[in-house]
Amino acid sequence: MTQWPADQVERRSVSALVPYARNARTHSDEQVAQIAASIREWGWTVPVLIDEDGGLIAGHGRVLAARKLGLTEIPVMVATGWSEAQKRAYVLADNKLALNAGWDADLLRVELADLQAFDFDLGLTGFSDEELAGLLAQSSEGLTDPDTVPEVPLVPVSVSGDVWVMGDHRLCCGDSTVQTDVDKLMQGERGDLLFTDPPWNVNYGAVKAGNAQGYKPRKILNDHMDEADWAQFVAGFCASFYAVTKPGALAYVVMSAQEWPSIDKGLREAKFHWSSTIIWVKDALVLSRKDYHTQYEPLWYGWNEDGPRIMQVPDRKQSDIWNIARPRVSDLHPTTKPTLLIERALLNSSARGALVVDLFGGSGSTLIACEQQGRRCRLMELDPKYADVIVQRWQDFTGKAATLEGDGRGFAEIAAGRGQDMTDETRDETQADPSETDRGQPRQAAA
Repeated sequence: MTQWPADQVERRSVSALVPYARNARTHSDEQVAQIAASIREWGWTVPVLIDEDGGLIAGHGRVLAARKLGLTEIPVMVATGWSEAQKRAYVLADNKLALNAGWDADLLRVELADLQAFDFDLGLTGFSDEELAGLLAQSSEGLTDPDTVPEVPLVPVSVSGDVWVMGDHRLCCGDSTVQTDVDKLMQGERGDLLFTDPPWNVNYGAVKAGNAQGYKPRKILNDHMDEADWAQFVAGFCASFYAVTKPGALAYVVMSAQEWPSIDKGLREAKFHWSSTIIWVKDALVLSRKDYHTQYEPLWYGWNEDGPRIMQVPDRKQSDIWNIARPRVSDLHPTTKPTLLIERALLNSSARGALVVDLFGGSGSTLIACEQQGRRCRLMELDPKYADVIVQRWQDFTGKAATLEGDGRGFAEIAAGRGQDMTDETRDETQADPSETDRGQPRQAAA
């Protein structure tokens, strides 16, 4: 017959409980704070186990949390009739047996994602920020590395005005400061979240020919303007940011420290509320001619101030320092962002199914992050060559085919058809670099 040496819950004074002096289980201040937060949220769910003399057998961390909370009495159960060896062995077993359990990773991700959709503080589950980011970031695996970027074609398939449909996502090859292009992309919808990386106006990424047959990296379009043109450009894209976001929609805008004042001014004038500056710390510095090489990028974080912010960061314990490695391959677009950086913003500031907008599509990292995390994405990209990169990157990652809106044919079929209409030489000449011919037009971003 099963024995029940402790079958009655009673209250005992915290001061009367005696910790086991040789308890091998350690409790950091951070872990005690987690236990205290759990007690505040759910109350006291598991009584402490003590012996007949008030000596602690199980629950040392809970007692420390009780003292932190200022509790004077807590529920306990008294184990009676145990030998000294049994008590000492159970101090070990109580901790080790729990550690021997595992997790069903797929079910765990589903549970965490559902809790996040309820706007529940995931920090109360006991997982660290890094663990949560890793678990939630793996919700949808692709066929390629998420940070792999296809080669940039010398001759693009896309032309200005194209809208590519990729599952739940849309990409418009157009201008983020032109209302008709923005309307074509959004179709009357407004985003729950903006994540974007406008040009930095630092003439970043000169053309380097000959990296691969038929391909070459591209300069970032319109990344070298005079002060007046730049101010007009910033005002234009910030106005578009406002137009494509809901009241209270959250915004993450990556920028250089050099142009922070101008873009911050543009965002505030476009009715965005600044809340924090997040610092993305890279795993390696970027060589330059400056006295101090840069190893970080700032992210402007705030929201459309027409309404209260749509969503708060779930666990409210995160730092504004994000340590995330740069993508291994970044030569094909000079300022490509790691998908993990974008996924962290998505997980903190949007629910599954949310509409995410990036008006500077760049190499398509925001799209891949949305694909992985079950968000719908709307991207604008001015440069037809990078529009092709985005489409090809999504097709490679998902194994699915993008289709041209209003036509219905896939990307490969459109490529074959347009290739018959124009020679490579003619098409390359007609697609002159807008950074040299239309300096008032925006380059689409580096995400």
